[in-house]
Amino acid sequence: QVRLVEFGGGSVQAGGSLTVSCAASGYRGSNACMAWFRQAAGKERERVACIDTDGITNYLDSVKNRFTISRDKNWLYLQMSSLEPEDTAMYYCARGPLRWFGCESAEYGYWGQGTQVTVSS
Repeated sequence: QVRLVEFGGGSVQAGGSLTVSCAASGYRGSNACMAWFRQAAGKERERVACIDTDGITNYLDSVKNRFTISRDKNWLYLQMSSLEPEDTAMYYCARGPLRWFGCESAEYGYWGQGTQVTVSS
């Protein structure tokens, strides 16, 4: 059974940094597309960053050069720097298909419960 659990959300001032983590279990963690999504209050969910089976990454334009997605065995990370109030949202870890290349085209069927990130100005 696939299980995703996020850690590391919290409150930070604008310009600060924060890392959120996701523990994946129930499958071999390095063998699937993985992504971070976020959903702010009153807005639609959006994919922030993803990484495919080959380690190729893709980012939302507004977070390029500020956020970094990475993985280590069964852990997925999102390092966030130069945070802005607009980054405030619930952040979700998601898993897509196994052995998939091109994470931006994947469909994500497994989700964590989310972790809140709040950036104050």
